[in-house]
Amino acid sequence: MRGADNAGMGPIVVQGWRHAAGGVVVALGLAACAPALDWRQVEPEGARLSAMYPCKPRSHERTVQLAGSQVRMRMYACQAAGLTFALTYADLPDPAHLGPALRELRQAAVSNLGGEAEALPAPQVPGMTPQPDTAHVRVRARRPEGGEILQESVFFARGMRVYQASVVGERLPEEAVETFLGALKAR
Repeated sequence: MRGADNAGMGPIVVQGWRHAAGGVVVALGLAACAPALDWRQVEPEGARLSAMYPCKPRSHERTVQLAGSQVRMRMYACQAAGLTFALTYADLPDPAHLGPALRELRQAAVSNLGGEAEALPAPQVPGMTPQPDTAHVRVRARRPEGGEILQESVFFARGMRVYQASVVGERLPEEAVETFLGALKAR
């Protein structure tokens, strides 16, 4: 796990990660030359979750303010075929913070891109804890230099841990989004 390395933090932004969205746009341009997607099952260290990534994710970690608490947020992200794939998670100290944390993560995902959110059917991640603030959204935004950027994300909890998984790109191929978000399994 890397320390407060902020390079390539991807689309998940909470207080203190606001500038990372700009890095995603740069990374998207660099990733456009990436080879085809090469899916592999990954169990990020300490995540208690398995995911399918099309590339080898790098880890990032930092302390953030989430739902009124200082928490360690971890991210595993990579870029392939012009897309960024990211999983972020944090443990909360109080069950009363789960709903507010999920709402904050969702709001940050929308506001970081400065876009419009479309609610999609709630995710059904095997092993997740039922939570009314579980969500699945697609965000459309205009990039400052023109063109569109899209992000599709799911927000859910397992016990005292909240998760956000996202795919970001100029276009979001349905198969890539379904493979990444649909293969999530909490344990």
